[in-house]
Amino acid sequence: MKLVSFLTQKKEEHAGIWLKDRILDLPITMNEFLKSGLKSKPKKSFSPKEIKLLAPVPHPPSCRDAYAFRQHVEAARRNRGMDMIAQFDQYPIFYFTNHTAIVGEGKVVVEKDHLEKLDFELEVACVIGKRGKNIESKNADAYIAGFTIMNDFSARQLQMEEMLLSLGPAKGKDFATALGPWLVTPDELEPYKIKTSFGNKYDLSMKATHNGKQVSQGNMKDMNWTFAEIIERCSYGVELQPGDVIGSGTVGTGCYMELNGTWALKAKEKGETFTPTWLKAGDTIELEITGLGRLKNTIVKSSKDYSILAKKKTI
Repeated sequence: MKLVSFLTQKKEEHAGIWLKDRILDLPITMNEFLKSGLKSKPKKSFSPKEIKLLAPVPHPPSCRDAYAFRQHVEAARRNRGMDMIAQFDQYPIFYFTNHTAIVGEGKVVVEKDHLEKLDFELEVACVIGKRGKNIESKNADAYIAGFTIMNDFSARQLQMEEMLLSLGPAKGKDFATALGPWLVTPDELEPYKIKTSFGNKYDLSMKATHNGKQVSQGNMKDMNWTFAEIIERCSYGVELQPGDVIGSGTVGTGCYMELNGTWALKAKEKGETFTPTWLKAGDTIELEITGLGRLKNTIVKSSKDYSILAKKKTI
């Protein structure tokens, strides 16, 4: 089943079920649906042309992003002249990002500073379907309501500034996280499922296309930490809520921060010059994952011209 959130022509936010050329209206929000299910039989349906799609979970109670793909972590560290960190293989980690800055397909409005090394991140996200605390990984897959594509937009210049202070990413990450186009329930992904002793993996091809040119290729099965293991970590001492979003972290080759580093090293070996690639205003970034669809966003610069980069306090 493919679940969506959308705006009706009356600007009401509803959840729905995507049925080929129709959307079955569930006259409640996605959060209400995930918490309580349906209380009455759906009576209306819409053509996709009659509604505006939103992120499948437009208002998650929280949004976490994990660090599950070793290839990405290893390459990104190598490109910065750093050895792989041993702790990556000891426990899954995550950070909280801004759950009020969730967007769906379409335009993504960014500020001036966000366009300083603006990056995409090709990820999968799971959405929690029921409350749970101290969930063991052997039971954790049962808490997943579905999966969706996630683009963790990242302003790398802001991120590099703030991470010098060792508190992790904040302003470089909290302006836009795209989810969509729909939330796919686990039963639809059964043909791709790989059972492991630590939870389910899925053989889903992942790719990113920038202005029509493919720049990234990976697979969800390469997650070194399963979502079950990540959920176990996230739920330790904390009750997860229906609608909570948990990202996988970037797949290998799934962002320009990693790709630019790799391309720069290769150019250096050949004695060639190298110019890094970033997202610009007017660019389109499209993420596609087998079974989960295609998420397309266009970057739009805000009319504001205010900057916070490298602001210094005068004492």
